[in-house]
Amino acid sequence: MVVITFPDKETQTKALGFLIRRFSGKVLKSGEHLVPEAALPALAAHGIPFTVHGKASHEKQMETLRGAAADTVQ
Repeated sequence: MVVITFPDKETQTKALGFLIRRFSGKVLKSGEHLVPEAALPALAAHGIPFTVHGKASHEKQMETLRGAAADTVQ
């Protein structure tokens, strides 16, 4: 998984509409997105701009799991 961001809300909305049908991933409260590396060339091919911040650390991946568990409990 890699961490990416989008330049603005409009691009983010467009990207999420594209990604949700094709790839699994997570949106963090910080506005960062965790997506599989295979999503990057697909986004680029569709002309959706994004910034790669690097591979998702173990801590960041665990953050998404903790958040999902907390959402389930509430």
